[in-house]
Amino acid sequence: MGAKIRIEGLTKVFHGGAEPVVALSEVSLEVPEGQFFCVLGPSGCGKTTLLRIVAGLERPGAGRVVVTHADPTKPVNAMIFQEQSIFPWMTVRQNIGYGLRLRGVSREEREAVVEHHLRKIGLLRFADAYPHQLSGGMKQRVSVARAFANDPEILLMDEPFAALDEQNKILLQEELLRIWEETRKTVLFITHSIDEALILGDRVMLMTAHPGRIKAVVEVEFPRPRGVYEIKSTPAFGALAYQIWKLLRDEVLRAKEECLA
Repeated sequence: MGAKIRIEGLTKVFHGGAEPVVALSEVSLEVPEGQFFCVLGPSGCGKTTLLRIVAGLERPGAGRVVVTHADPTKPVNAMIFQEQSIFPWMTVRQNIGYGLRLRGVSREEREAVVEHHLRKIGLLRFADAYPHQLSGGMKQRVSVARAFANDPEILLMDEPFAALDEQNKILLQEELLRIWEETRKTVLFITHSIDEALILGDRVMLMTAHPGRIKAVVEVEFPRPRGVYEIKSTPAFGALAYQIWKLLRDEVLRAKEECLA
């Protein structure tokens, strides 16, 4: 399986304050085609900066990012943000089909794809509703459906469920897994949650506190398909979560100390 995302010696420094801020330092990794890759680390470790560079929204200071674009008829990536980013003036149906319309997909094909994803996320009844008529969890379902409907080669997800209550978070994790199982797209997923990384990911990269470097990459070998509470109830899940916390604890404490300094 070849590398879909290759990151080599990536460094990013932000200027403009009293002194330069090194967000990322010498990050190198490969994400194979079809892998669900999670990035886990304390606040301020450069997780979102890494994602934005892969998305092309930020330029690296040094090093490079190479994303293999195998099908020029598809977009390279789609990004799902932590904040709700669907268009408030569009209905659910229009939001999900937005990327397809921009790409010039025929109306008949677009409607078929949109209906498929409306059914997948359980919002067919709300197809003609506007975002102000939806709950926070429903809005994030629309964001996920819009990204998958546009059929990008890679999905970039920046803590998309962080603002949701625990029940909605579990439901959306399960829906994401179910939709992802159909396509097996390459995913780069940012999270603060050890549990979420282990529920979703094939591999988890742990980052150091500022400046962000790779501390460890952990293989997650739980079988798929996965159910959220089924997998969390196993001794192996608890053991791996504890192993990751032991690796991450010092970085979280260091990040906290830096905030108080």
